[in-house]
Amino acid sequence: MQRLKTRPQYQAALGGRILSKTAHFALHGCALPPAANPPRVDEAKRAQALFSSVDIWLGAMVPKRWARRAATRNLIKRQIYAISAERAHALAQGAHVVRLRSAFPRTEYPSAASDALKDAVRQELLQLLAAPQRVAPAPAEVIA
Repeated sequence: MQRLKTRPQYQAALGGRILSKTAHFALHGCALPPAANPPRVDEAKRAQALFSSVDIWLGAMVPKRWARRAATRNLIKRQIYAISAERAHALAQGAHVVRLRSAFPRTEYPSAASDALKDAVRQELLQLLAAPQRVAPAPAEVIA
């Protein structure tokens, strides 16, 4: 499993379809064109420039809008990468982004990096990654 690093990589993954949702997270994904049988030459060149190999690529988006404290954002990102590494077999080859789409209530989790918050994030991520099938997501338009 490799991590998404550049903005065009994230845009390509977000341009795909939503594979699953939970109360706080969404899993976006797009398939990478196969290297041996590219659909079009220009698309294959762009995708090859974005992704060096056909593998499982993963990125995490935790906007400041939904997690105000840096400690909370870091905790959520660490959980995303740890759970995804454990559940890599559930993801098809392609580019995937786990996106936080709503805030965890501060009244329930007053500490920015509490064990209760860590457990809640972990349980929801397990639920998110259990839902998608091993079917490869539809290819997305690659934005260069």
